[in-house]
Amino acid sequence: MNTSTIYMGMKLRNPVIVGSSGLSSTPEKVKACSDAGAGAVVLKSIFEEQIEKDLGTMSGSSWYPEAADYIGRYGMDNAVSAYLDLLQKALGMVDIPVIPSIHCFGSGKWVDFAARLEDAGAPALELNAFILPSDLRKTGRENEHALLDILTQIKKVVSIPVAVKIGSHFSSLSTFARELEHAGADALVIFNRFYSLDLDIEKLEVIPGTNFSSPQEAQIVTRWISILHPLLNCDLAATTGVHDGQGLVKQLLAGARAVQISSTLYKNGLATIGSMLAFLVDWMKRHGHTSIDSFMGTMAATSNPAEFLRVQFMKVSVGE
Repeated sequence: MNTSTIYMGMKLRNPVIVGSSGLSSTPEKVKACSDAGAGAVVLKSIFEEQIEKDLGTMSGSSWYPEAADYIGRYGMDNAVSAYLDLLQKALGMVDIPVIPSIHCFGSGKWVDFAARLEDAGAPALELNAFILPSDLRKTGRENEHALLDILTQIKKVVSIPVAVKIGSHFSSLSTFARELEHAGADALVIFNRFYSLDLDIEKLEVIPGTNFSSPQEAQIVTRWISILHPLLNCDLAATTGVHDGQGLVKQLLAGARAVQISSTLYKNGLATIGSMLAFLVDWMKRHGHTSIDSFMGTMAATSNPAEFLRVQFMKVSVGE
C-alpha cells in the first residue's frame, strides 16, 4: 500500500506533517515526531520581529503594539543563530523533510534570513503570513498586496519551494489564492488558525482563548481545499481541525496533498500519527486504492462550486 505523496516537489513517505508548534521546537522533539511516523515536520516559527531585532534592523513604527517590549523582556536575542542551529541539528537527526517557518506580516531586512535557511539545508520554507485587518487606513486590497510583496521578495532570495500559510478572511479567497500562486507560491496551507482571546472579568485581564482546534473547524478547510483544488496548480495542504484518520482521508479526497496536525497530538500524543496512518491504509484497502494519487481530489468541487454549494444548502433548508 503506497501512502507516499509529493509535496512541493518533496517525496514524503506519507501525507501527515507535524505543523509548526511547540512539538517541533527542539531537535529531539523533531526526531520524536519522525519516529512516530510523520512524513515531514514544520519547525516552530521564528517571528519576523525576532529576526529584525537580532539583525538590528527593527523598525518600531511598523510593529504591532508591545512586540518590541515583549522581545526585549523575554530575552529573545540571538534568535537567528539559534534557529539556524535548530534547523541543522534537526536535519542531522532525521531522514524526513524539516521545513522552517517564518511568521511574518511585512517585508523588510528579515527577508534575507530566508537565504540563510536555504544555505543551512532547508528543503523548503513555510511563510505563516498574517495581517490583522484592523487598520482603518488600509483597505483589504492593500493588506493583500503586502502579503504578495512578502512572497515576491522571498522568492528573489531563495530557490527552494515556498509554502504560504494563510487565513480564510479574504473578500475573494480564490482570486487571492491564484495571485499567490502567480507570485511564486509552491503550496498554500489552508488555513492559519488565528490566536483567540478571552477576558477575565474579575482580574480585568486579557487571557488566551481556546488553544486547540476542534474537528468541527475542519469543515471550512474541507470546503476551500475542495474549491481551490481544481482552480490552482500549486499544492494544497490542509490544517486546522484534522484530528483523526477520518479527517485525514476527507482532506485528501477534497484535494490536499498533505495534512498538517498539532492540536490532536497535544491532546492524544504522538501515537495519533500511527493511528491516522493505520486508518488511511485500512480505508484504502476497503475502497480498492493502492496509492494516494488514485483518489486524491476525486471529491473536489465542481467547476461551479458556488452553484453546487447553493444547491446543497437548498436541499438541507427545504428538507427541514
